[in-house]
Amino acid sequence: MSNITIYHNPACGTSRNTLEMIRNSGTEPTVILYLENPPSRDELSKLIADMGISARALLRQNVEPYETLGLAEERFTDAELMTFMLQYPILINRPIVVTPLGTRLCRPSETVLDILPDEQKHAFSKEDGEKVVDEQGKRLKP
Repeated sequence: MSNITIYHNPACGTSRNTLEMIRNSGTEPTVILYLENPPSRDELSKLIADMGISARALLRQNVEPYETLGLAEERFTDAELMTFMLQYPILINRPIVVTPLGTRLCRPSETVLDILPDEQKHAFSKEDGEKVVDEQGKRLKP
């Protein structure tokens, strides 16, 4: 079993790029398709705590049912926001990556490079052509 886990949505370009950078480090991660297999409340709470962010910071805003539920309003507690995320996993922003070096919401995707235990093995460009890693496996920009 891998020591890296990604909460992944294959329909998301940022998530796909992040997954490929993990693989480019020579590791095949544990891939959790979180829309089909959402985390438990305890798992979600631990992910949020480990990232050092609020539940609101993990909330995806440009999807339904964000507007329908009125989630832009500041009246909701973190516990209430987590309940909505568990009811509607599409509200969980992605990708979340867990490694021995930390847990991060990898937006932008190259954020994953900060927590990968192993260097990149090859050059890497995002799907849109943006070069992230050079031929020597070095990150091009911080």
